[in-house]
Amino acid sequence: MLKVRLIPVLFLKDGYLVRSENFKIHQNLGNPVAQVQRYNLWNVDELIYIDISESDTYSKKRLDMGESDIPSNISELITVVSKNCFMPLTFGGRIRSIEDISLRMSLGADKVSINSQAYADPDFIERSSKKFGSQAIVVSIDYKLNDKGENKVYVNRGTKETEYSPEEWAIESERRGAGEILLNSIDKDGSATGYDTAVIKSVVSSTKIPIIACGGVGEYSDFAKGIEEGNADAVAAGNIFHFRELSYPLAKKFLKGKGLNFR
Repeated sequence: MLKVRLIPVLFLKDGYLVRSENFKIHQNLGNPVAQVQRYNLWNVDELIYIDISESDTYSKKRLDMGESDIPSNISELITVVSKNCFMPLTFGGRIRSIEDISLRMSLGADKVSINSQAYADPDFIERSSKKFGSQAIVVSIDYKLNDKGENKVYVNRGTKETEYSPEEWAIESERRGAGEILLNSIDKDGSATGYDTAVIKSVVSSTKIPIIACGGVGEYSDFAKGIEEGNADAVAAGNIFHFRELSYPLAKKFLKGKGLNFR
């Protein structure tokens, strides 16, 4: 039996690490490299970076932070992060072409996460998988309840509803060559109310590739529920690792104490 992974997710906006809530509120947490260095000390299983910036070039001026020495563009950021990252690194956000993937891989990413472009051009999943191998291609699925009370996949940073349910898009992504799914509940994002285990379990049962659950963790027990109730292959979170001292090693200790098969 494969060991379950515990994965921090870092959201980036304009070069800064941010705390996300419902994909709408983004609290600035500073330079992302410092967090990577902390994760190195904690022997993190792997790390996911998602860039939610609206441009490949970052503005260094922030009203809340002033001038900063953060990288000026996405290439500089990946280079700096990868040099300081001693664990498998997945990088997502602003990927629109094979060339974008090649750039990220050449700068140190082990895998990439694709989202809106995969929906706009589903063949992009196939082309990416054939060139880089399915193990390097993660399809990120962001979903939430629409006005009709139906769970639908959303793209373009959670602003555009698609015709797909999370299960349908996971099945299609797998068919086209995705090696993993990063399943993220927009409604749960930043809520600290626990995973949407019912949807996680449904997506897991619909596919054969690994499913990474994300969105909603507020307590270490939520990770356990993601595995025990959602049957996820990996559990991921962002905010809980930002604000709690030694949160990652303590979470691992808690989960292993429950007899769960974590790395």
